[in-house]
Amino acid sequence: MIYNEINKESIDKLMNIFYDKIKADSNLGPIFKSKIGESKEEWDKHKDKISNFWQGQLLRQGNYSGQPMKAHIDLPPFPQEFFSIWLNLFSQSLDIIFDDNCKSIFLKRAQMIANSFQSMIYKYH
Repeated sequence: MIYNEINKESIDKLMNIFYDKIKADSNLGPIFKSKIGESKEEWDKHKDKISNFWQGQLLRQGNYSGQPMKAHIDLPPFPQEFFSIWLNLFSQSLDIIFDDNCKSIFLKRAQMIANSFQSMIYKYH
């Protein structure tokens, strides 16, 4: 199903698709698994948390509480190129469920966040 609207349901679907891609990626999978864990319950909890993050970012809804910048700064060092992999997997996931307009809205925000994270992470590493 292609969504032409961003809502909780579509964000939840995006999280499932995206994190399946992350887990399967040889570069990003190990980083995420070391932080999140291996179990379905741990991944479901993470996907729910990040769904709430995106609901807050795009819908001004959700109940996200956390410090995403700190969480990423605290990770063991990883190559800056991994952000391109992350954005590519995110873009591929958006293609699966959103029309071009919704994809553009999401991707613009994701790129802004990725750029911000990169500037902070590589400033301190």
